[in-house]
Amino acid sequence: MNLPSRAITIAGSAAGGSAGIQADLKTFQELDVYGMSVVTAIVARHPETDKNVHLQTIEAIEAQFATAMKQVGADALKTGMLFSKEIIEKAADLIAGSDKKTVVVDPVMVGKLDSKLLADDAIDVLRKRLVPLADVITPNVPEASYLLNGRDVKTVEDMKKAAVDLHELGPQYVLVKGGRLKGEAVDVLYDGETLTAFEAPRVDTENTSGAGCTYSAAITSYMTKGYSMLEAVRLSKSFVTTAIEYGFTYTDMVGPTYHAAERMKGEAHKIKVEKL
Repeated sequence: MNLPSRAITIAGSAAGGSAGIQADLKTFQELDVYGMSVVTAIVARHPETDKNVHLQTIEAIEAQFATAMKQVGADALKTGMLFSKEIIEKAADLIAGSDKKTVVVDPVMVGKLDSKLLADDAIDVLRKRLVPLADVITPNVPEASYLLNGRDVKTVEDMKKAAVDLHELGPQYVLVKGGRLKGEAVDVLYDGETLTAFEAPRVDTENTSGAGCTYSAAITSYMTKGYSMLEAVRLSKSFVTTAIEYGFTYTDMVGPTYHAAERMKGEAHKIKVEKL
């Protein structure tokens, strides 16, 4: 029996099931990757206090990571919402202290409805401690702007410049995602020498909760299988575009992407890939 590859996601748990740890594990499962989790925080709004982010202790984070590594091991490590500078520092220590694995850093700072998912005093620690450990970072447009000290990122040209400048922080690759811009859905990848654009038709839907988590988890999955970065991004963009196309909601709130869509519908999107 050929065992599936293994990935650990270090991220927040989304009680609604659409994003964070839940989106990562659903994506891993769909792409035949054995997924494990280190929960950094529980994201769930209390009906009386209105508190939305409930942090886990450093001890609990250490215990989860140690257990996953000892019982199973990992071919890739992915980070999502870390929220505090203390948790970012601990995640960086755990990653740096492990055997060198594929590392995907999704610098989660801004939620789907512009909710704040990273403390102000944590941004600099994210830049200096975690980003340099990454094979690839996957900021969306607002996150790229935050990482660049508030610089405007409003066009594809801005995204290209942002990708080049973010590469100076130390990751091997930078993928700036343009899902929040208008027009076709264009993402820009930079490897230190070449800029590459990935374009897909924009899907007219509000049900995109967890799309960013899903995209980065898919990239993680394909990387564990030995795909090149360009091919991992292309396949992942197809996966998440199909998941967005078949997104749904049970209520009047923004609903999730449908992680099983590519398998259940038998559809994959053709992604236009162009060197810039």
